Amino acid sequence: MSVTHQADPVKRARLRWRSRRGLLENDLILTRFLDTNECSMTDEEVDAFSRLLELPDNDLMNLLLAGKELEGELDVPHVHAILAKLRGA
Repeated sequence: MSVTHQADPVKRARLRWRSRRGLLENDLILTRFLDTNECSMTDEEVDAFSRLLELPDNDLMNLLLAGKELEGELDVPHVHAILAKLRGA
């Protein structure tokens, strides 16, 4: 049986570490979002957030600032939902 994100402190620490970005703006947005929402995130939201973390910094910044929209494998409902929350952070 797989341990959920919320129940595993190692997974939580790893997600926060992966949120540290080269672009200060990304780092601030992601850290602020996690400070507010991490404890209540579902595993589906963590998956969506993790998918966004795979993007290069400039692509992620364009998404966060609504200069670009999701496409390809990221163009799925749960990634749209987490992106909307990030844009509101």
